[in-house]
Amino acid sequence: MHTADLANLSDKLMLSTVVLYIVALVAYAADLGFGRKRQPAAAVRTEAKVLVGADGPDVTEVVASPEPAAEDDRRRIDWARLAVLLNALGWASHLGIILSRGLAAHRWPWGNMYEFLTAIAFAAVTAYLVVLVRYKARFLGAFVMGAAVIALGVANIWLYDSVGPVTPALNSYWIAIHVTAAIIATGSFTVAGAATILYLLKSRREAGGPIAEDSVWARVPAIDALDRLALRVTTFAFPIWTAAIVMGAIWADEAWGRYWGWDPKETWSFVTWIAYAAFLHARATAGWKGRKAAVLSLVAFACLIFNFFGVNYMFSGLHSYA
Repeated sequence: MHTADLANLSDKLMLSTVVLYIVALVAYAADLGFGRKRQPAAAVRTEAKVLVGADGPDVTEVVASPEPAAEDDRRRIDWARLAVLLNALGWASHLGIILSRGLAAHRWPWGNMYEFLTAIAFAAVTAYLVVLVRYKARFLGAFVMGAAVIALGVANIWLYDSVGPVTPALNSYWIAIHVTAAIIATGSFTVAGAATILYLLKSRREAGGPIAEDSVWARVPAIDALDRLALRVTTFAFPIWTAAIVMGAIWADEAWGRYWGWDPKETWSFVTWIAYAAFLHARATAGWKGRKAAVLSLVAFACLIFNFFGVNYMFSGLHSYA
């Protein structure tokens, strides 16, 4: 395919991806709102003893409780499966956006803000799918899909840039290492942020009294589970963010002749690192849990978001590619 055809394919796949993510978002929300609850696998058993003859042994009869009406189950929409299926199809289409864009540009497809934000949204969805498989965290689906839709919408409406060459400073093999690490870490931090927000919302709801069995919050895991999930994802992402900063310093030495110059992007990347390091240190040494740790995690996530949007549009520096 020609460059123009690949670029056009990338743009069309973007539309397909957004549509699939929106429908998946609706399906995840429906699953949270009125999806089928999980029932215990074992049936309730009762025992009845029957005498056989005068001296006969006791015979135990096991009676299982009746099964739920199968007809009702058939008529009920399985929102969970539908959401995961649409999510997977959207992920594949999203991957197609990145691959076709890279082939059209003959370079790594994160040389401008449009491509970078598209890649971060892909990393966030990928991180969510990994968490979904490993920890059965389907409850995060609506939040991650919402973040992905917003990110892709911002990328298309305000940040779109046609396929073309990158600035000389970005024409390096380090873009495949440094920027990729930053993208993976940012996507993972986004999933941890979604779990943290859910933790704060549910803990506040629990403080107001018992949660009804048929409410949305009854389908969200316990706050301890949300807390552990956010910590695990953050623990995974933090070393990758650290590596991104170190590799960025090495690249800066090759490109500009110095490892560190307190450029706004460098400064806020370090501030973000400090905030997440403080969160992990507080959890490991001070035993911070609950609301205090969650607020500190959200402060770190806010630093991350500002590092992406605020620095690129509010400050000028060597990293200002917006």
